Amino acid sequence: MPTRLRTGLHPGEELREWLTDINVTDAAKQLGVTSVAPSRVLNGAAAISADMDLRLSKALGTTPGTWYSMQAQRRFRAKVQPLSLNWCIRPPP
Repeated sequence: MPTRLRTGLHPGEELREWLTDINVTDAAKQLGVTSVAPSRVLNGAAAISADMDLRLSKALGTTPGTWYSMQAQRRFRAKVQPLSLNWCIRPPP
C-alpha cells in the first residue's frame, strides 16, 4: 500500500495503486457497496463521491476528504487548463 498520494491522477488510478492485493469484488464488500461502484471509479468512468471518500478513508486509513479533494482538484484542472492559454495571450498595445 502506498504511503503518499500522487497528484494529477484520476482518483481511480491512484486507488488502483492502493488496491493491488485485493480484487474489486472483495474491495466492494469491505466498502459496503456493489462491485460496480469501485469498478467504475478504478476505470475512470465515475468520480469519487463524498460517500465513497468516507468509505475509502475508513477502509484505507486515509484522511477523510482526501479522495474527494483529489477528484475536485482534477475537475478544477480540467476546467482551468483550456483557459490558461487565453490568459497568456495579451492583445497588442
